[in-house]
Amino acid sequence: MTFPVIGVVGGGQLARMMAPAAVALGFHLRVLAEAPDVSAVDAVAQAPVGDYRDLATLRDFARGLDVLTFDHEHVPGEHLQALIADGVNVQPRPDALINAQDKLVMRAAIEKLGLPNPAWAAASSVADITLFGDTHGWPVVLKMPRGGYDGKGVKVLANAGEALAAADWFDAMSPLLVEEMVGFSRELSALVARTPSGESRAWPVAESIQVAGVCDEVIAPAPGILPDVAAQAQNAALKIAGELGVTGVMAAELFETPGRAPGYLINELAMRPHNTGHWTMDGAVTGQFEQHLRAVLDLPLGATDALGAIVVMKNFLGGANQDPFSAYQAALAAEPTVKVHSYGKTVRPGRKIGHVNVIGSPDDDVTAVRARAATVADIIRDGHAVPKENA
Repeated sequence: MTFPVIGVVGGGQLARMMAPAAVALGFHLRVLAEAPDVSAVDAVAQAPVGDYRDLATLRDFARGLDVLTFDHEHVPGEHLQALIADGVNVQPRPDALINAQDKLVMRAAIEKLGLPNPAWAAASSVADITLFGDTHGWPVVLKMPRGGYDGKGVKVLANAGEALAAADWFDAMSPLLVEEMVGFSRELSALVARTPSGESRAWPVAESIQVAGVCDEVIAPAPGILPDVAAQAQNAALKIAGELGVTGVMAAELFETPGRAPGYLINELAMRPHNTGHWTMDGAVTGQFEQHLRAVLDLPLGATDALGAIVVMKNFLGGANQDPFSAYQAALAAEPTVKVHSYGKTVRPGRKIGHVNVIGSPDDDVTAVRARAATVADIIRDGHAVPKENA
């Protein structure tokens, strides 16, 4: 038997959701877990616990793998270079991954590719932030280039006085990234996959709805998006993946900017399966987790067509219900067409613990499909004993 062994650094929900795709294709999945109780441990046969920041641990984990890939982008680049020197097949490569690890590197790369950035600058002092704001207009957005996600490491500064109050951020990291405050109509996600040999495919551009800096809901394809904007966004994501040598799945998070050519700006990149691509698990011919495994193994990629005119993904976060399974009777009865994906996490307020997907019928409108997804997510979060309409 020659089925490959794939190693995933990180034991979060993304690694967990790679497991069913690996099993279906006969691949062997191993996960380097941060702790014995992280999300992926229950889903894979081999999940040793170790520190991804320790090179010796990574070397030990990499023995016998056909390819090493990631649940997150935080592995030090110098460790990945050392693994490559050892002969480990690392996908994506660190020179591509750095563009998801460091927002300043990413901004410079997007600019070099001639793709639409917001105005931006590296700021090494409060004076740099103030100069940027005075030049480009207030408010401005201040970001920590490394380590931020789900709204963390981001601060909106209304004026020079607030810039002065943010001076302590330089104690943690310098330089910082300062950007113009973009006026946008909504957020979009252009999800693509690419193999080491250069084959690439794109899924339909989706709308991403954020609540308190966290992805709450995704609608695919993005309702009402202009065809030329959708095509340009897809082509931009494919160009980024190709020019930067990305392998596996990549999400380009975008701002839609009507009236500002070309109709979108690039916000951030993620070089791994992404929350905005969870809809593909049930709503596309090939889901992002299967596609990621195929891509990093340099296998032919699957079709990316949507399976319905409307597909909605809705996250459910930790809430009043401490036992999500206790609500399944009500949730599954309420909407039999909705697919539930639980991450096996302990419940904490505001923590992502799962999501639901629903494919709309040809007669559905977006509002109706969103309502069906929200009904199930709300029941699981809040723990209704029976569906609301029967209470």
